[in-house]
Amino acid sequence: MLGSTIINHRQHYGLQKLSGLAGITHSFLGPNKKYKFIQDDTSGESALVCSCFRIFENLELTCAVGQLVYETIQAHQKVYKTGSGCLLFLAGAWSRAALECLQRGISVSHIISAMSEGIDMCIDVFRKCNISTEGMGVAQSEGCAETSHGLGLQLSKTPIVEASQALSHLQGTANADHKILNTSGRRKIKLSRHFCEAKSKNLSTAPQPHQPKHPNVAHIAEGLSHGCVDVMNLVVEASQMQSKNNEQDISCPTFDISKIVTCVLPGLPEGHACVLPGCIVLLSAEQASVAHSLKEQHLKVALINGDLSDTFRHLGFSRPAGMRHVSDQSALLSSNKEEKWMVKLAAILLNLEVNLVLVNGLAGEKVIQLCCHHHILVVEKVKASVLQAFANETGGVPVTYTTQLKKQCVGTGVKVVIWRDLSSPGRKSSTAVNISSGANSGLVTVILTSCVHGKLQALEDQFWACAHRLHHALKDKVLLPGAGVTEMLCVHHLQKQAGHCTERTGGAANPYRGVVLHLMADGLIDYISTVMVNTGRFTKVKARTVVSQQLQDCNGYLGIAAKFSQLFLEGETEDSAFFPAMKSDGATALKIYDNLSVKQEAWRKALDLVFLILQTDAEVITGLDQRTDGTKENLMLL
Repeated sequence: MLGSTIINHRQHYGLQKLSGLAGITHSFLGPNKKYKFIQDDTSGESALVCSCFRIFENLELTCAVGQLVYETIQAHQKVYKTGSGCLLFLAGAWSRAALECLQRGISVSHIISAMSEGIDMCIDVFRKCNISTEGMGVAQSEGCAETSHGLGLQLSKTPIVEASQALSHLQGTANADHKILNTSGRRKIKLSRHFCEAKSKNLSTAPQPHQPKHPNVAHIAEGLSHGCVDVMNLVVEASQMQSKNNEQDISCPTFDISKIVTCVLPGLPEGHACVLPGCIVLLSAEQASVAHSLKEQHLKVALINGDLSDTFRHLGFSRPAGMRHVSDQSALLSSNKEEKWMVKLAAILLNLEVNLVLVNGLAGEKVIQLCCHHHILVVEKVKASVLQAFANETGGVPVTYTTQLKKQCVGTGVKVVIWRDLSSPGRKSSTAVNISSGANSGLVTVILTSCVHGKLQALEDQFWACAHRLHHALKDKVLLPGAGVTEMLCVHHLQKQAGHCTERTGGAANPYRGVVLHLMADGLIDYISTVMVNTGRFTKVKARTVVSQQLQDCNGYLGIAAKFSQLFLEGETEDSAFFPAMKSDGATALKIYDNLSVKQEAWRKALDLVFLILQTDAEVITGLDQRTDGTKENLMLL
């Protein structure tokens, strides 16, 4: 009996823990983000969070599953800055699906095989239903455009037609596909606790032989705002500013996020947010006095790619952390060493006539004070990409240590301009200055403001999420239908394939394929209904009822694309509440899109996380006896 090979299947604590952790972030899904306070019972300190990544960053994770979850979303967030909530939700939903399979006596190997096949089906749906960005939003002259309320832009219906044609093709493919997919030829599973980022392939369909029509960047950004319209407006403005600075690239729209800098200013209303060319940084009163003395001058700049301190060593020479010298003599020697290093630093900078030092890492307070004494401005925490931009424009060469500085490494032509004095009674004085090379470097600073200090981090996260969505859309050159449409198509496809499995007689390689695919589809339905509930217009029961009704209505229709393309987006009933961008007459005011590469990687990472914990449970927690026959064949070794 197959169930006899599953030992202690009720003890899969890892999957249960994953499901519990995923439940923490349900309120962060959808366009209506909800803020949460996290309070430390020991210190009394609190943090205001509005994203899956930030809530895990502030939690004290003591279990192995929690650490693994955090590493996974951290790896995803580092590249995409968005989609972590979707990743974790699906990991939780599919972990519950795996638990259900185990309770039904389905082996680990059959679960992994069928779920791998399911994710391949979903990726195939992505491939067939993606919408090319070519010419998107530029078809107003054809008389098929309408004005949106969000950003006051023109929206074209052309992408909707393209999506319908592609999705109709998908329906035909689903009806004709009665063969079991060969997973060995589709997706090779490579599980690891370190989620290395694979380069996304451009899944766009056939190449375009004609001269491409370049998309309307503002239109694409509007569809990717996902409820953050004001923040996305800043992203569009930054993109347009970059395009003006790089006129040669206007023919091929791009958005270089590596040259975008954010500067947060507490105390000002959010309406004061703006976009400015150059690199704006906040300086202390002492640094500001040096900046005042240097303004309107052409400065010489040194670029330090690391910390500006005597103890800094690059990665190859890092010393073990946590080691201390306890003797007084050693401390005295260390102090003397630092003083000697600082004297040498000052001599090098003065000899090269350096006025400005841009540091990628940190600079000690003593170092900053010493440089201020010699009228040298030091700016720390400068992004590596910004450092490289200054290097390209000024002729400077970034170095790791100040001892490497030579005349050929020093850049020229940098200007420091006082942008705004932010000093006020009762608050630490600071001044914002604009550092620029005077050339078309493409550097742009986005100023983010709020009267609520704790909200600034969330606003900055929202900005980077929107910026990365636009960046990946222009990079992928394709988009997915949003507002739950892609998820519904995947559900429909999974259920269709699961239905084919039940119609077959014995002899299938995986007799439980249909059950597993159905459970995977249920996880996606749970995701869609949760986002609907977060709009505030649905109960959980009502949301699931609406989704089920839509799926039933589409069964038997050849025009499945037309049915799903307007899902939750049109109509005068509450069914239109998936996204609140609606016209008063019920017509669609905004077409929602999702990023192909972001969604694809989030879903893949979610399933990889489930597989890793599933196998770890089976190998470690449940105590499988390696001497038992048939045990190894039900496991896939890492």
